[in-house]
Amino acid sequence: MSITNILVQIVAGALGGKAAGTATKSNNALGDLISGALGGGIGGQLLSAIIPSLAGAASGGGGFDLGVLLGQAAGGGVTGAVVTLLYNVAKKRFIG
Repeated sequence: MSITNILVQIVAGALGGKAAGTATKSNNALGDLISGALGGGIGGQLLSAIIPSLAGAASGGGGFDLGVLLGQAAGGGVTGAVVTLLYNVAKKRFIG
């Protein structure tokens, strides 16, 4: 797994977190970005381990594969949004 793949997952997760925060009308933009970035980075790594075709860029002989990059961006964005939604629901439920 290269640093480019991890950065794509983190940025996509942050964007997914921001979108999820906007959808839930959250007032904590920084928290949405951080939880999305963490969710995108960690979730993207887990998805790459589970779905081998997403990890294809790491073993692809150094070539650039746009399909793999887009798959990692989608995986990072979705997992970032899910983690942010869970964060916002837990925050509203337990903190108020």
